Amino acid sequence: MKTELKRVCIYPKDVQRITGKSYRYARLLLITIKKQLNKQEHQFVSIEEFCLYTGLKLELVQPLIVG
Repeated sequence: MKTELKRVCIYPKDVQRITGKSYRYARLLLITIKKQLNKQEHQFVSIEEFCLYTGLKLELVQPLIVG
């Protein structure tokens, strides 16, 4: 039986798909979230952190994350 792999971090392309905004907007939004969470530049933003920041429900976002 195959186990389904799920990603933990979110990328600009995912944010673009979720919001319908441009890639540049998605990149800037992730940078803003990192600053808000006091993360360093090399650290990732998790899907849960993205949902908390944007107010979106994890159940709505998770199906839109590909691969």
